[in-house]
Amino acid sequence: MGSFSLENKTALITGASRGIGEAIAHCLSENGAKVILVSRKIDALQKVENDIKAKGGHAESIACNMGEIEQIKALVQSVKEKYGTLDILVNNAAANPFFGNMIDAEEWAWDKIFDVNLKGPFFTIVEFAKLMKENGGGSIVNVSSVNGIRPAPFQGIYSVSKAALIALTKAFAKELAPYKIRVNALLPGLTDTKFASALTQDENLKGMIVSQIPLGRVADPEDMAGAVLYLVSDAASYTTGSLLVCDGGMIA
Repeated sequence: MGSFSLENKTALITGASRGIGEAIAHCLSENGAKVILVSRKIDALQKVENDIKAKGGHAESIACNMGEIEQIKALVQSVKEKYGTLDILVNNAAANPFFGNMIDAEEWAWDKIFDVNLKGPFFTIVEFAKLMKENGGGSIVNVSSVNGIRPAPFQGIYSVSKAALIALTKAFAKELAPYKIRVNALLPGLTDTKFASALTQDENLKGMIVSQIPLGRVADPEDMAGAVLYLVSDAASYTTGSLLVCDGGMIA
């Protein structure tokens, strides 16, 4: 695999229990990385961990609420004690508990979405970047969304949080470049996951969205994994602060 090989690297993926996070975990493992699986509930990670181990990979599950700073700090300390360093961080965990017009939203919805979608990635990067600096560099990928570029109907707060995550990606890319830490963002389009089920299981909504996608289909989680593999590998050694859009051509 040459520069796409992740042998002797340790990768941590948040929101790894299903969907895009699960697909990324499998892909990075299959290309040689030791993977640390993170989700709010450890029980949700067990099947993913077992499946990776069954294929001969190394996987460990750790529970962490990505909206709680103290839990993030405990996660970093655990990784440092067990692995010494972290080479790859994929901030994939996300929340979107509110589907509707922004003017009808309540404060709890804003707080939940921004705690997980922005505060979580911010402090996860802050804490793990310190560890990466000590060990000569690393690669970080934030899973944003095409909604961060073009807000979607009834997903306004979520779209704003993902736009902020794009800005956060660019800011950290500049700040951390001197320490050989690359920071990029993946921007998925509509993907067939439980997270997006409000859209994919409504045939009218799904049909309307697919009609705007030149490739003519909803993405599979695995469609995102290869993009992340590129961004975290040595093949992307000169790529930082970039936004890799994977949306079937929808916003082209």
